[in-house]
Amino acid sequence: MTEHVKTEISDGVLTLTLQRPEKKNALTGAMYNALSDALNQAKVDPSVRVILFQGDGDSFTAGNDLADFASQARGESAVDSPAHHFIQTISEVDKPIIAAVQGNAVGIGTTMLLHCDLVYLAENARLMTPFANLALVPEAASSWLLPLRIGHVRAYAMFALGEPMEASAAVACGLGNAVVPQAELRKKAHDAAITLTKRPAGALKSTKKLMRDHERIEAQISEESQLFKQRLMTPEAREAFTAFAERRPPDFSKVA
Repeated sequence: MTEHVKTEISDGVLTLTLQRPEKKNALTGAMYNALSDALNQAKVDPSVRVILFQGDGDSFTAGNDLADFASQARGESAVDSPAHHFIQTISEVDKPIIAAVQGNAVGIGTTMLLHCDLVYLAENARLMTPFANLALVPEAASSWLLPLRIGHVRAYAMFALGEPMEASAAVACGLGNAVVPQAELRKKAHDAAITLTKRPAGALKSTKKLMRDHERIEAQISEESQLFKQRLMTPEAREAFTAFAERRPPDFSKVA
């Protein structure tokens, strides 16, 4: 177990649990690295047949720790962050990935779901991708995958207006498999994982490959990553993160 990320392999299932509930499971660089390392190991470990993501506390994840973004925007740390490595890694996994989502799933917390094969949502789940609020652009190929899944206007509302999507709506438009009571969420996801471990791994791998245009996804991730890094260095981004730190609404009207 790495700090804030618990890794457990049992009955063919690699369970990755985010354990930073006091910060709504906001992802730090160390957490991204731990997740990437676990996924890379899972790719080559024949004992791992299915991967399951879950989070402790009342949120799946609040997304990237904004302190890291703010540091990058001020030029105090490298913009090529562990988050981009995690995005690349999860997009390349050819084994089934399942997510059990409760509470808020913000930013990467939602876009990573587009790389999962089964998604179960608690009744209180809320999916949010407020990238424009932070003067940023979408990542994880979500600028292509999300409109492909739910349509342009719904995706734009999530990206540009920052409108959250409730669990029932997410299932209705194809972002989740089912809404379940929170008390039953982990069992529902784990049961599905166990079922998949009993399926022929080769058939599952080939099916996933057929269902995903990896070259297109990789190209979109690359384009988004370049724009994301550029956006982090803009005056708009500095205003967004300064406003967040000062607990005030950002004022983009005066930003050149």
